[in-house]
Amino acid sequence: MITFWRQSNQKGATAALLLYTAVRLCAAGNKPSFSVDATILAEYFGTKTRYEDVNKHLLINPNYRDRSLLSDSTCTPVHLNAVIRHGTRYPTIKQIKKIQKIHKLIMKNSEADTELTKWQLWYNDSMDGQLVEKGIQDMKNLALRLATLFPSLFSKENYVDCQVKVLTSSKHRCVESAKAFIQGLEQEHFQLSTEELKDLTCRDPLVKDDLMRFFDNCPKFVTYIENNDTAMHEVERFKEGPEMQKVLNKMALKLNMPASSLTADLVQVAFFTCSYELSIKDIPNSPWCSLFDVEDGEVLEYLNDLKQYWKRGYGYDINSKSSCPLFHDIFRELNKALEKKQRSQSASPAVVLQFGHAETLQPLLSLMGFFQDEKPLRADNFAEQKNRKFRSGQIVPYASNVVFVLYRCDDQQERTYKVQMLLNEKVLPFHHSGDMYTLYPDLRKYYYDILHSCNFKQECELPSLNGTFGDEL
Repeated sequence: MITFWRQSNQKGATAALLLYTAVRLCAAGNKPSFSVDATILAEYFGTKTRYEDVNKHLLINPNYRDRSLLSDSTCTPVHLNAVIRHGTRYPTIKQIKKIQKIHKLIMKNSEADTELTKWQLWYNDSMDGQLVEKGIQDMKNLALRLATLFPSLFSKENYVDCQVKVLTSSKHRCVESAKAFIQGLEQEHFQLSTEELKDLTCRDPLVKDDLMRFFDNCPKFVTYIENNDTAMHEVERFKEGPEMQKVLNKMALKLNMPASSLTADLVQVAFFTCSYELSIKDIPNSPWCSLFDVEDGEVLEYLNDLKQYWKRGYGYDINSKSSCPLFHDIFRELNKALEKKQRSQSASPAVVLQFGHAETLQPLLSLMGFFQDEKPLRADNFAEQKNRKFRSGQIVPYASNVVFVLYRCDDQQERTYKVQMLLNEKVLPFHHSGDMYTLYPDLRKYYYDILHSCNFKQECELPSLNGTFGDEL
């Protein structure tokens, strides 16, 4: 009965769309004309979102400073630890193959004479996730803004004394992001001469996959999540659900091709191609974007968020627990800085910069309890989750960053050490208190269990064969 109801409603929706399309075709002289500005869809691109679409104020004021940052008059920043996602990149080879497939399908089967059938395929396998020019600028601009926000930490003296420590994932886009960030500091902030740079012994970023790609080193995650199709069952259910089927039918009608020719995966890659055209080439009116409207964008964003939720977020405990090495390392650096300042020594290093992936930041934020909704994201609660906290594009767009800042504060002859967290350059209220800053001992107390009981080897060790998939996760 339920199946019949769904099929009947889908047929009704298709009939209505056919009628709507017929009217549009007549009005356009039998030539479909759908024009959508990609910037209208930009907030729905998930992890393919441009950084400026999350921080629109930066387009108006590049020197923006969050008013919630602790005052320099009472608190002095003594240490900064940042985890930064790489900048804008080309699609990976896996996505490029899908783009080639959907383009070939459209050229072969579409009977609509549209701009899309005239579009020239320019993606090739050699691009494979490489950083683009826009990504280099993402990093240089971020370097300048962070250095401007915290000039005492990003000082020329600290840099030439090797007090700015740079770590990176081994992936080319991360290594190049780290180098672009360094260039932004050296050339535009410090304005170091060639002679000065020659004497620096600590300019090259250090590859640390155990911290930036911790998920690769976690057998339980790799076996039960990464290589296990059943772990993404909510994602697969949503692909077959009424919301995605409606988007698929609408796209087929716009292309004047059979809906049976398309799959949810091909629809999604067409949407991602719209995002690539905007982020890489700054094309706001790509013909790929004309296939979608805001309603479609909301559905496709949810599809992407479902994957992030179940593969990198709250879906399974191991997703967040695999990030314990990174969490512990951040707090080790904070502890070290605190101990040195208490002995009236300079924090060393003053700054730690770590370049990774969306898959690096999202588990860390989940481990700390940020952006958790009351109910899990599922295939059957799309409408209920319309105002969800877990929106990957708002959390981990290109060039996203999580920054921990330790301050020494002198208030009424009492010296305390406080911490603030910034997400994408905006102060993030702490999960445990809702405050914009917290005493460092209080923060350690709140995360005591993770700091003392999250043993990476034990958490990631594959269990005996007696348990079931559900029992272990």
